[in-house]
This record gives sequence, structure tokens and C-alpha cells, in this order.
Amino acid sequence: MMHGGGGGGGGGFGGGLNRGMGPGMLANVADVDGAVYNSHVTRRALAYVKPYKWSVAFALLMTLAQAALMTIGPIWTKVAIDDHISKGDISGMTVYLGLTIVAYFGGFATNWAQFQVMTVVGQRLLQVMRGDMVRHIQRLPLQYFDRTPAGVVVSRVINDVQTVNELLSNGIIQALSDVLTLVFTVAAMVALAPRLALVTFAVMPLLSIAVWIFTEKAKVAYRRSRVTVAVLTGEFAESFAGVRVVQAFAREDSSQEQFDKINEENRVANISANTLSSMLLPIVELCNAAATVAVIAYGGWLMVNNEVTLGILVAFLAYITRFFQPIRTLTQFYNQLQAATAAAEKVFELMDEKVTIEESPTPITLPRVRGEVEFRDVTFSYGREPVLEDVSFHADPGEMIALVGHTGAGKTTIASLLCRFYDPVEGAILLDGDDLRDLSFKTLRESIGLVLQDNFLFSGTIADNIRYGRPLASDDEVVAAAKVANAHEFIMRMQLGYETPVLERAANLSLGQRQLIAIARAVLANPRVLILDEATSNIDSQTELLVQQALGKLLAGRTSLVIAHRLSTIRAADQVLVLDGGRVIERGTHQSLLRQRGHYFSLYQQQFAEMVPA
Repeated sequence: MMHGGGGGGGGGFGGGLNRGMGPGMLANVADVDGAVYNSHVTRRALAYVKPYKWSVAFALLMTLAQAALMTIGPIWTKVAIDDHISKGDISGMTVYLGLTIVAYFGGFATNWAQFQVMTVVGQRLLQVMRGDMVRHIQRLPLQYFDRTPAGVVVSRVINDVQTVNELLSNGIIQALSDVLTLVFTVAAMVALAPRLALVTFAVMPLLSIAVWIFTEKAKVAYRRSRVTVAVLTGEFAESFAGVRVVQAFAREDSSQEQFDKINEENRVANISANTLSSMLLPIVELCNAAATVAVIAYGGWLMVNNEVTLGILVAFLAYITRFFQPIRTLTQFYNQLQAATAAAEKVFELMDEKVTIEESPTPITLPRVRGEVEFRDVTFSYGREPVLEDVSFHADPGEMIALVGHTGAGKTTIASLLCRFYDPVEGAILLDGDDLRDLSFKTLRESIGLVLQDNFLFSGTIADNIRYGRPLASDDEVVAAAKVANAHEFIMRMQLGYETPVLERAANLSLGQRQLIAIARAVLANPRVLILDEATSNIDSQTELLVQQALGKLLAGRTSLVIAHRLSTIRAADQVLVLDGGRVIERGTHQSLLRQRGHYFSLYQQQFAEMVPA
């Protein structure tokens, strides 16, 4: 958004998962089960498939062809045996056995074609759905990120979308293929020999009970497995992100013990889930074997009595395998459908989050921003209690406004409102006389820069990070900005200079170096209004001098809003606002406020520990 950003650098996301959160709050995957069918969610999910309807139609046609070809193969085998082999007709046998081979090869080819088409469709669905989610996330108000752990958002975009995609791109087609195979197989069995079909179906009550037990038990087991995976992921991500603190306090053993405990829970949960899963296959195979033995025994007796032929018996044995295999996979599809429904509900829950910071339908684009800033009776609240109440101040172009006050007084909220990360509940914030809500995002983002106490540096090179505010800036312009920010010398001392990669969390750069790079980024972006949020805190005195010099160059001729405890910055301010409980309780220059011997005077004595004359 604004130039500068916040955070620690790099690009990891694990820090958003908090230890101590209950399993239901962690979301490595869809960690609760949804209804097997939700019409509203289904319609929204299928809307993503609509642009590829002809590809899906082709895949369905291939699925139908595959089921038909795989069903007709045993029939031609039966014809070859009964009508040709039994009569010594070698040429007729060769024709029908050849047709059987063609049918099976055609079934393979149609299955391959269906798989290839749906793979392409699936990857496109994944790309589009994730793209839509990321675009929506980038437009969400910061309140959403204030209340939602980063790990949950990442899970929605990565894991839950993947779960939905697997169902849309493969699961439904596979389930349809299984249903068609089952229907065609049953029809063929009944048509060939109704009494043998009844013998095969006799095992269905046992199989139905087994499938029902598996479905109910597996639902609980797989849910527990998903939850433990989520907790395990969160624990590892947090330990990885906080490894410096773990080592600093010699908590390696405790951290390992905590991880081992969760790891053990995950192991037990997975064993339980896999045990149930492994039980279903033997039961299906047992039913398959029982049906096969029964068909051979009864079919043999029928053959002795000339009521069925050898070809019918051979075809039936082939159909028995095709009868049980789709039953097994359809059982797994039930669990997949349930997990995908839960995942889709969470995906669309995120997509339904309201975008409250929107550009005006008829936005104002200012050709040139002078930098006049005004807060007019601004009231703001993150929830029920107001954080700011009736805040008003005015800054002419080029003036510096300093904000001081205890933690929680509302200083950073004022900066966030000026960036339009939030909109005021009451009142208005004006830039060059226009309400921020009426300005185009282009005008707003190009006009206001932000340098924080701990600035975020992205993955990439140092040059990439300086160029972030102006992606098309030349190398010479990047170097010139770095020189203004007093960053050029330390950058050139690095082995790769401006092409030095920024490591995870900017681990290869000191806090002061990050500040100088952020200042260079703001210099290159050249905003007319600049916000400094304690930009010189927590750095050594030598680096502070470099930062102060760089800030002096950066602030020249710009309107600035400075949140600072440093005396030098406050002394240079044209106006100091003292905040307490969300209200401006004092205002004036540094010297005039000291002479009042009020709240600012007390803060000054506490924070700067200097004796002030009466």
C-alpha cells in the first residue's frame, strides 16, 4: 500500500499461528466437517467451472465412453468363447478377442484423455480461485487482519482451495465414472444371468454395514488427523519463527518436548485414520472373494445343468471385480465431498468478507498535491470503545506535526487513518481540501509515504526493495535515493552491493540498515506527505545520526506527521499534539508546551530525563 510497509522482512508466514490456540482455531486444512451437500456453496463453486464447460463436457463424454467400453469387453469375451471357441471357429474367435482388446485399449485412451483435460481444467480453476482470493484479500480492511491469524489466511488460499479444486477437477468426474461403471456393470450382469447377479448381490448387506461403519468412524478419525496436522504445523511455524528467542532463553528442550507431544498426537491420529482406511479394503476384497466363490460354485452347477455357458461364467467373473471396485472408491468420495464442502464454506466465507475501504465511484485525481493535511472532528473506533474522539488539527504544506503521548493514546491510529487504512467513524480527513474518501487510490498512494520503526523488506535484492515504491525507476535513480538516505556506503560494502539478496526476516541486515533502506524507498517514491512512526527508535547512536541526517533530507519541503520520542525530532516540529485517551489535550510548539508545565512537560521529564527550567 503505502511506501515503507511494516514488519520484519523476508516472507515467512508462520508467525501468524499462535501457541495455545485451540485446534479448532488453527486451519492448516478444513478442520471441521461440512454437510455432504450445500446447495449455495455448490452453486458458487460450480460457477468457477462454467467457463470450462466444453472441456468438462468432453471429459464427461470420455467418462461415458470409458464406462461403456470397459463394460462391453467381457460381453465380447463371452461371444468369443460361446459362439466361436466352442465351435472351433478360430477366425471368429480372433475377431472378437481383437474387439475385446480394442475395447480395453479404448477404455484406457478415453480415461487418459479425460484425465489430461481435467488436469488442465483443475490447474486453471486453482489459478483463478487463488487469484480471486488474493485480489480480495489485498482489498480487505486491516480490521480483518487484526482479528485473523496469518496462518488461517494462508490455509484458506493454499489448503482449502486445493481441497475444493480436487473435488471439482477430479473427484466429481471420478465419482460419475464409478457410478456409470457400477450401473453398466449391474445392467450387464442382470442381462447375462439374473440368478448369478442375485448371488453376487447377496453380499451387499454385509458390505453396506461395513461401509456405513467405516464412513462414520473415518469421519471422526480423519477430522482428528486434520486438526493434529494443523496444530503440528502451527507449532513448528512458531518455533521456527521464534528460534532466536528459544535459543536465547535456553528453551530448546522445552520447545522440543512440546513439539514431540503434538507430533505424537499426530502420529496416533494418523494411525487411527489409516487403520480404519486399511480395514475397508480387506472387507471389500473379502466380499469380492465371497461373491467370486459363490458365482463359481453356483455358476458351475448351472453349467452342469446347461443353464449357463462357460462364456457367461467368464464374463461374470470379470464383472465381479468391476462391481466392487467403484463401491470402494465411492466410499472415499463421500469423505472427499464432506471435506471439500467444509473447505468451500471457509473459502467463500473469506470471499464474503466486506471490503470497507473502497475507491469512490467518481474519484478525484489531483494533478499536483501540495501536502495540506487536515483532521476535522475525527472519531474512530476499532470496536465498541472509541480510540479517537473529536481529533482536529491542520498542517500547511511543508509543516511538521509531532504526535506524543503514552502507549495507546491513539498516535498510530492517526497515522493509519491518514494512510486510509481505516475510515473515520465521524468527521473527515482532508488532503489539499479534499476528503480522502473522495480521492483516487492512485493520488492517495502516490502522495503519502510511510517509514516505520521496524520496516518490512521483501524477498529479493536491496535494489528491489528500494525500487518497490517506483518499480520503473532506473538503477541510477535507485543509487541516488540510497545516497540521499545515507544507505549507499553500507550497501557498497556488501559483497554484491545493490544485488545483495535480502534473507528471511532481513536477517542479514541490522535494524538501522533496514531503516536506511526504507528511507531510500521513500526518497525514491517522493511522496508529498510523509509519516514517520518512531523511525529512529531502537537503533544505536551512530546509526541514529545517519538516520536523522537522512530524515532531514527526506523531510525537507514535505508535510510530515511524526510519531516520536526523540527530542531532536520533536524540537523541530511546527506543532506538537499531545494525546491522551484518544483526545488532543495539549497543542503548541515544543517550547510553548514546556512553559505550560502540563502533560507534555511531565512526559518530557519522564522520557528525556532532562532538567527543564521553570
